[in-house]
Amino acid sequence: MPPRIVFLDRETLPVPVRAVNVPHEWAQYPLTTPAEVVSRLEGAQVAITNKVPLDAATIAALPALKLIAVAATGYNQVDLVAARQHGVTVCNIRDYAIAGVAEHALMLMLALKRQLPAYRHAVAAGDWQRAPGFCLFGAPMHDLAGGTLVLLGSGTLAQATANLAQAFGMRIVYAERKGATQIRTGYRAFEEALAQADVLSLHCPLNEQTRNVISARELALLKPGCVLINTARGGLVDEAALLAALQSGQLGGAGLDVLIEEPPRNGNPLLDVNLPNLIITPHVAWASVETMSVLAGQLIDNIEAFLRGEPRNVLV
Repeated sequence: MPPRIVFLDRETLPVPVRAVNVPHEWAQYPLTTPAEVVSRLEGAQVAITNKVPLDAATIAALPALKLIAVAATGYNQVDLVAARQHGVTVCNIRDYAIAGVAEHALMLMLALKRQLPAYRHAVAAGDWQRAPGFCLFGAPMHDLAGGTLVLLGSGTLAQATANLAQAFGMRIVYAERKGATQIRTGYRAFEEALAQADVLSLHCPLNEQTRNVISARELALLKPGCVLINTARGGLVDEAALLAALQSGQLGGAGLDVLIEEPPRNGNPLLDVNLPNLIITPHVAWASVETMSVLAGQLIDNIEAFLRGEPRNVLV
C-alpha cells in the first residue's frame, strides 16, 4: 500500500505545494482541531502540521505514524520525547525565511525610526495641508545610519538582518546569552550590549531560558529612544512591561510580528492602545509569496527524502 500523507492545516500555507514524487495517498484539511487529529491521521504514515498540536497521547494513538513533517521551523507543538519513544521521526523547515524575516525586521526599524505611522496619521488628519511652511515638522525622526543594532541571537536570520542593517550604515553588536559567565569571541556581555542599542532585534528561539528575556529590567537598560523589534516569538518579551515602557516614553518604539497568544482571541493590551510608536503585524514576516514557496518546496523535499530512507532536517 502506498503511504498515506495527511496535511492537517493546509490553510496555513496559502501557496501551491507540488505533489510528492513517489506513489502515495494524499489527504488535506484546511484546519484541524485537536479533537479531530487522531481520526484524520488514522492509518497515515506521514503527518504534516504547521500549528496543530501532536502531543504524547495523540502520537501513542497512531501506531502507523512514521513521520511528522513540521511545515515551519518552530516545533514546540510536537512532543519530541513521545515521538522518539514511539519511533516517529520529526523533521522541520530550516533557513527558508532568510530574506523575508530580515526585510520585515528592517521595515519595522525604518518605519519606527523615520516615524512613518505618526506622519502618515498627520497627513491623513490634514495637518500638512494646514502647515505654514512647505514641510510638516512633527515627531523627531532618526537615521539608521550611524546607529547600533544589537542582535539577540546569531543564527541565519540574525545574520541576514545584520547584513541589511550594515548596508544602511549601522554598527552591529551580537549580545551574549543572558546570564552567561563566559563571553564568546565576537559577542558582548548581555547587559553591556543592551546599553549600546539604538535598535534591539530579537532572533532567538522560545524556551525556558529565553522566556521573558526582555522584561522591565532589561527595558530599563536600553537607551531612551531605543527601538525594540521582535520577529521571533512573542514569549521572549514581557508584554505588560513593554506597554508600560512605551507609554512612559522609556522606549522609543516597538515593532512586533509576534504576540504571546496567536491568534489573540482573548485580547491583548498591546492591541487596545493606539500608539504611534507601536507597530504590530500578524505573524507575517515569513509570509511573502517567495518565502512561503521556498518553505513548500522544502516541506515536500523533506517528505520525499524520508520515504527514500534518507531523512533530513531531523529533530528526532
